[in-house]
Amino acid sequence: QVQLVESGGGLVQTGGSLRLSCAGSGRPFSNYRVGWFRQAPGKEREFVAANRWSGGSTYYADSVKGRFTISRDNAKNTVYLQMNSLKPEDTAVYYCAAQARGGSSRDGESYDYWGQGTQVTVSS
Repeated sequence: QVQLVESGGGLVQTGGSLRLSCAGSGRPFSNYRVGWFRQAPGKEREFVAANRWSGGSTYYADSVKGRFTISRDNAKNTVYLQMNSLKPEDTAVYYCAAQARGGSSRDGESYDYWGQGTQVTVSS
């Protein structure tokens, strides 16, 4: 089992920045892909970013490319999502997820473990 806890959400003005953290416990993340997803009110969950814990390719949604960066701290078993140049349309609950069994990096259904989410609100 893997437990994931997100933190770092909050209220920020347009153009501001936030850094989300996803702390993992239980099994080591070393062989997992970790992804960030978000869900705005009345909308479906959407993919934001993902990479493999042990390195390799990083993937971003087109809507956040160039503004968001996913990174990790192996020693802390933590994955981060640095969000810059935030826009009101980035407002959502952000979730981190871990994928143990393989599959699409962008498909939430292929992820096995989820955090509880953290709210990000960008004011105009």
